[in-house]
Formats: sequence, structure tokens, C-alpha cells
Amino acid sequence: MITWMQRHKKWLVITIWISTIAFVGAGFVGWGSYDYGSKGGAVAVVADREVSVDEYQREYSNLYEQYARMFGDQFNQEMADKLKLKDAAYRLVIQKNLILAFADELGLDVTNEEIAKELVKIPAFLKDGKFDKDTYIKVLQQNRSNPTEFEASVKRDLLLQKVESLFQIKTSQNELKNLNELLFAEDKVSIKILNANDVKVNISEEELKQYWEENKNSYVSEPTVKLAIEEINVDLKSFSDEELQQHYNNFKTDYVKEDGKIKSFEEAKEDMIQALSEKDTKKDALKKYLKLKKAEENFSKEVEIEESKLAFSEEGIEKINEAVPGDVLKPFVSDGKYLIVKVLNKGLPKPLSYEAAKAEVSKDFENIALGKELENVAKKELENFNGTSLGYVSRNSFDKVPGLQAQEALQFLNQLFASTEKQGQVNLGNKIVLFKIEDTRLGTYDEAKNEAVSSTVDRLLNQELVNNLIKNLQNRYEVQSSITLEE
Repeated sequence: MITWMQRHKKWLVITIWISTIAFVGAGFVGWGSYDYGSKGGAVAVVADREVSVDEYQREYSNLYEQYARMFGDQFNQEMADKLKLKDAAYRLVIQKNLILAFADELGLDVTNEEIAKELVKIPAFLKDGKFDKDTYIKVLQQNRSNPTEFEASVKRDLLLQKVESLFQIKTSQNELKNLNELLFAEDKVSIKILNANDVKVNISEEELKQYWEENKNSYVSEPTVKLAIEEINVDLKSFSDEELQQHYNNFKTDYVKEDGKIKSFEEAKEDMIQALSEKDTKKDALKKYLKLKKAEENFSKEVEIEESKLAFSEEGIEKINEAVPGDVLKPFVSDGKYLIVKVLNKGLPKPLSYEAAKAEVSKDFENIALGKELENVAKKELENFNGTSLGYVSRNSFDKVPGLQAQEALQFLNQLFASTEKQGQVNLGNKIVLFKIEDTRLGTYDEAKNEAVSSTVDRLLNQELVNNLIKNLQNRYEVQSSITLEE
């Protein structure tokens, strides 16, 4: 998945334009090495516009949320770091400010009335279907913002929209018809599917050892961490309905169901009791923390474990990853109890011996050997191709390719229609699809597909215009930066 995201990162960054609204309810994501200690100050100056740390942080948070929504639980801070999402957010905020500087030059502006019209569209600010000022302020406070900051960000995004609207292109009706027929063109094709499971390879011990020798730096142990741990149990306490109701009135937006809807008082009751009990226990946990930090008391236990097997909350793992040996971490909740952790040592990955790495080495080398053998079989089969005819297929005929899963069929068809050869092969991991195109014809014009064709073509054309605009503005306006990006 990391490979896919790295390949598509530039596309994703360029196409995420209006992101202020995504900020509501998203909160902020940790900053690591880019933590400037406060919201004040500037990370860059673009023409006459200062790019604040707050604006930069919000861009990162929004971008992180975009990926998190796309990939769900698979996406985490480690992946964000590998993708250099902080650098991507910085480039994006600079691009936006280049366009805003251009808007200043054009004399474009946003009125208070236009900002107000945007605010009343945001569901998080509504109460009983109407904009509610108290709800508005409360939601912003929960997201560590305020009306001044938020309305400034809305104004920025409305200005971006105004500039973007100047560069809109629409496809003509005649172009649309031709593209409709071209995009849904059909090929009459024959295929043969070769599967790695049908290929056999014999691998000797000598081959495995040689492969390991050449690649042993890739086979290392996991990093470890040695911790001293103190646990403080959170005992569930009794709270009156009045106390719970008051807490619910103040924090009900913290209690949501999987579909995003706020839980009712009864639905949230158990969670609220846990939260209030944790709040009461926190005082005791902080007292214990101070004693342990001053070495007035000893930790209850010590463990040494691989970092990937840390069974703590996300907050706790993040704190441990950021800590250095000797740090005593403030109490955090994990699995219904407070934990106080001292990081004693961090063990770096070490090269594995051949025996320790053998299982993984065998698996990797077998995949390589099977891939090579499959390629050899494909080459021979292509010399005297004899496939099964699929008849005429289009790019979306994924249900007409027997032997392939829907995703595999889509990948095959996309590469088939991108190919300039009448005969060839498409690699699908552990499968290779041999093909021979026997005939090609334009698709039948389908007016129902016009909207999809138009939106795709318009997006590509407008994106190219915006890209060219940004390149021009980079030469037009001076950018003074306090951050050096990694290449």
C-alpha cells in the first residue's frame, strides 16, 4: 500500500484544494520534528503573505485525514512519515499561498457575507437545522481553534475557489461525443492466463545461502525497547444521573457511533462512566508519576519487547517511539488502566543469522524463482499463442474475464487498452495474462456516460492549467522559507 500511495502522492496533493471544512471534527495530528512549540510564528513568506505555523499544521492534519479516510486502520503515523506527508503539506500550503498572492494582485477579495454563507452550510455548526453560535464556538474549541482563525481559513479557501473558477474549461459537445466513443472503445481479444501456482521450481541450499549472502542486510531483527512499567487500575465509580447529564451536555460530541452519529445519553452512559472514572484516577496517577520520576519509588516490572508488539494505546506507542532512554512518560490510558512507563533502552535492528532468516529467505527467493520461471513459460507460450477468445471487451468488462478476480480483471483491461502492441502480456503479481488483439472498434455513443467522461476530462484539463499556473507563480513571487525539505 505504501508503494501505491507514494506513486499517487503527487496526484493526491494537487487535487486536494478546499480542505478547511475537513478540519472540523478532525482535530490535529502530531508533528514530531516539525513542532515549533506554538501556533505563533511563520514557516514561510510568500510574496506579502506570511504562512503561519497554524496554517501549516492544519494543512498537514487535513492531508493526514484524507489518507486516513482512504485507507482506514491500515494508515498510521509511521506510514505518514514514510510518505513524507509533512513535506507534502508544506508544498501544498506554499502552492495555495502562491495562488492567494495572485488573488491579491488581481484585487480579488471575500466579504463577511460570503464567509457567513459558508459557515451555515457546515453541519457541525448547526443545532435543530440552524446555525448556532454557541455550538460553533464549542466545536472550534474542541478542535483547538477559534472563530478568528477558522474564518480566516474559510476566507483563504473561498479566495482559492475564486481563482480556480477563472481557469475552468468545459469540453465541447462534439469533443465529448468523440471522447465518449474513444474511452469506451472495444477490443476483440483472446487471452491465456498463466499462474505461478502451476509452475514448479527446485531450489538448492546453496542457492538460498548465496541469495542470503547477497541480501543479508535486508534480513534484520526488529528493533526492541526495554521498559519499566507501573500500572494504576481505573476503578469504575458511581456518578449521579445529574453528573452524567451535565457531562453529556458538555461533551456529547465525544461519544459517537461507527456511523458518525452522536450517541444518545443511554447509549453513551457506560463510556461516560469510564471517562469520568479515568478523570478521577488521573490525580493518583500523576502523584505516582512524580514519585517514580524522582526515584522515590520503584517501578513494578520491567519488560523487553519488539516495538511492533507493543500492546499499548496509540497514544502510548507514539510517546514511547518519540522518547529517548531515561525518559519517564506521563500517565496515559491503555486498556482501561493508567500506565507510567520509563524507557530504559532501545535496541537497534541486528542482522539475522542464516538459520534465523532462512524461512523468510526461502519465501522471498522462491517468489523470485517462480516469477522468473513464469516469465520463461510466458515467452514460450507467446511464440505459439493459442488463447481463449473473450469476444469484444471494453475497459469496464471486468466481469467478462474468467480466471481473474474483479480487481485483477480491471488491472488487466487498463493495461490492455494502454498497450500499443497487438500481442503481449500483462503481469499481475503471481499471474501473467497473455493476450492477442484480433480487432478494435469504437464504442457505441452512450449519452448516459457523458457526465462521467466530461468530469474526468475537465478535471484533467483544469488540473494541468492549475499546475502550469503554479509553475508560473513560483517564478513570479519570492518564497522565503524556514524549512528545508527532504528530496
